[in-house]
Amino acid sequence: MLRRHLCCLSTHILLLFCSFPFFSAALPFPNSSAHTHAHPDPDFVAREVQRQVAYSNRRALLAAGDKDQCITGNPIDDCWRCSGSDWREDRQRLAECGIGFGRDALGGKGGPIYVVTDPSDRDPVNPAPGTLRYGAIQDGPLWITFARDMTIRLNEELLVNSFKTIDGRGAVVHIAGGACITLQYVSNVIIHNLHIHHCVSAGEANVRASPTHYGWRTRSDGDGISIYSGRKIWVDHCALSYCADGLIDAIMGSTAITISNSYFSHHDDVMLLGHSDDYLPDSGMQVTIAFNRFGEELVQRMPRCRRGYFHVVNNDFTSWEIARSSFIDGRGLCLKVSVQVTKRVDTEEKDWSKWNWRTEGDVMANGAFFVASGAGAGVEAKYAMAESVDPKSAALIDQLTMNAGVLGGARYGPRSRYPRIRIGFY
Repeated sequence: MLRRHLCCLSTHILLLFCSFPFFSAALPFPNSSAHTHAHPDPDFVAREVQRQVAYSNRRALLAAGDKDQCITGNPIDDCWRCSGSDWREDRQRLAECGIGFGRDALGGKGGPIYVVTDPSDRDPVNPAPGTLRYGAIQDGPLWITFARDMTIRLNEELLVNSFKTIDGRGAVVHIAGGACITLQYVSNVIIHNLHIHHCVSAGEANVRASPTHYGWRTRSDGDGISIYSGRKIWVDHCALSYCADGLIDAIMGSTAITISNSYFSHHDDVMLLGHSDDYLPDSGMQVTIAFNRFGEELVQRMPRCRRGYFHVVNNDFTSWEIARSSFIDGRGLCLKVSVQVTKRVDTEEKDWSKWNWRTEGDVMANGAFFVASGAGAGVEAKYAMAESVDPKSAALIDQLTMNAGVLGGARYGPRSRYPRIRIGFY
């Protein structure tokens, strides 16, 4: 379990019910009763992820040696990339390929294709047809694609309406240098294959949220993707870095979220799941974090969990500087950093020695090490219901995450690899 100012970043496989400020074994499992839209059996969702990974892995083994091999063992990618049809002619198949708690996100499935032809964002209240904002605010399902490579510098937060897919496949699309994406009081949104970086705070302005409504927005935090009371959200194959606040934050009762196949780098507070320690509606939060790579120059919050049920499975953690939690169950980790995985910050040993941290079958490289604490038997008893997935071997994490980030795009290291970006607004 996680307590205040924490990061539960050192797990490849963990299904948790996180409670604050302290863990209480009396809290209910599962957490479905805490939220109208929470899945009634979160353990089943985690087991289904296990089944999907095992099935894709078997398919990959059977196809080994085939010169036309498509299957990778990653169940999401294998679903839409290896279906036998050209994804360009069947883009909406992607909506059938989600896993985990956000698997039911429909996005714009069943709706028309909308093509972004204009990268400008001159008027957030009256967006021009052809712009990303014009498509994002429409009512009803819409599948948004891009006519060509482009960098979009948003003057204000992009308020995405329900039942939208923003699909960057087939183009190199950067949302950068201005405000970024907000999903507030919406559902069924898929964000796929976008570069999102150098996001800054915006606001103190009117912004349109739908064809019939616009309103005054206070100052935003500068997140890459902000999820506020959202549900059925899926973020897949995105690359996020260099934002003013979090790369992805989900707060205020958000639930049914999957964050997958994405690449995170060059940031301090990476991912926040939960509004505050005492915000009870977040107890129904259910999030899956799978097949991601947490890359260069990250510091903390990978993720930081407050209340909810969090399934962090088969991710690759390359670099971080701070890790702190009162419950860590590390299995199938791929750790490539010269740090203590279990670094406790501003906490005396008499306190953190009671936290239940353990490691099993992890790969510790380049001097990384794990300091266990707490009672292993106590962990088994308290979390028997929470644990429901066997992790893949750490040796297979590279296979599952080898395409993390934007497909066909570079994994960003040096800042110079980004296109030239002017930070700020028109």
